[in-house]
Amino acid sequence: MKPEFSAGGVVVRNFRGRPFVAVIRLREDVLALPKGHPDGDESAMEAARREIREETGLTAEPVEKLGDVRYWYWRDGGRILKIVSFFLFRWRSGSVRDHDHEVMEAAWVPLERAPELLAYSGERDMAVAALDRLGRGR
Repeated sequence: MKPEFSAGGVVVRNFRGRPFVAVIRLREDVLALPKGHPDGDESAMEAARREIREETGLTAEPVEKLGDVRYWYWRDGGRILKIVSFFLFRWRSGSVRDHDHEVMEAAWVPLERAPELLAYSGERDMAVAALDRLGRGR
């Protein structure tokens, strides 16, 4: 069976000289990064940009690919390989108050706290990767 594919973004914005990242609340106990499946012939980066706009209300500019998260899950009695490509984005405009109905809320959190706040280990790894990239002045 073919792997399932999604794309997501780590959107960074500076507030008072500190990097913050846009996160979404999927359930009361789940903070995550915006992500979703590509529509039609969208590239992974285009899909990530669209998902960011829909789920957080933000417009963001891509910087670079951060990496892929791979994991297995069960659906309809079969094991599915899921691959999510994550990209680093810089905030350009918009407000997290303008998120869509798919998420409970969208918010800014300090990027250095994201590895402890995000619910999924692969997304925590992407926050660490973003910290590393930004630490090198990119």
